[in-house]
Amino acid sequence: MCGRYASSRRAEDLVEEFEVDVLRIAEPLEPDYNVAPTKDVYAVVERPPSKEHAERSEQHDPEQHDPGQDGPERQLRVVRWGLVPSWAKDASIGNRMINARMETVAEKPAYKRAFAKRRCLLPADGYFEWYPTQQTTKAGKPLKQPFFIRPRDGGSLAMAGLYEIWRDPARPDDDPDRFLWSCTVITTDAEDELGHIHDRMPLMVERDRWSAWLDPTASQGTLLDLLVPAAPGALEAFPVSREVSNVRNNGPSLVEPLPLEEVVE
Repeated sequence: MCGRYASSRRAEDLVEEFEVDVLRIAEPLEPDYNVAPTKDVYAVVERPPSKEHAERSEQHDPEQHDPGQDGPERQLRVVRWGLVPSWAKDASIGNRMINARMETVAEKPAYKRAFAKRRCLLPADGYFEWYPTQQTTKAGKPLKQPFFIRPRDGGSLAMAGLYEIWRDPARPDDDPDRFLWSCTVITTDAEDELGHIHDRMPLMVERDRWSAWLDPTASQGTLLDLLVPAAPGALEAFPVSREVSNVRNNGPSLVEPLPLEEVVE
């Protein structure tokens, strides 16, 4: 699974890296080295051009503008981690829908519609997993050592995700907060090198496949072909401080390699 990750890059940097056309965020997010479910995160999506964008284009060159030729625009948005399907009665369902399994994402009712039309990329520095050690807690449970897993080349992860737009029935039509944008991370089997830490991992989308993954008109067959695990050796894992286990802790120290003498075995 993926239950915690780090995302510290600025919105401006993500716009450049992911070739975003439109920045659609009210306020930039602070660097977060301990992203947990229900937090706001950045998501790259492709959506039809806004009415305002189409009107500006038509005013600029009315004779050349053809609304039918307006393709989707790539946007950077802020969404909540924990998918809330459009049919949900309330938003609390998102608390337990932070991951969608690659093997069933195209069929499960909670994800099927989003997989067909609303796919996204979730930028991350890396993600955390916990490995059960031979030591135990006072309660007799295995003491877990957190690991941070990131690209070996120091680049960004583009995690495959889905997003939904949920209409809050309790809010009036003129309430700007009546729509909740939310997301989930798609997971797959962990490669052999990382599987000893946890048997699942976020699904990564390679740069040359970003456009195909985001394309809202792509066929299901094409999408399933895109869902492949990260190339073996592309990621590295190292133990980090157990402070990351507490969601109230934050800061770049959480992703620093832990000295060997402090690693729990």
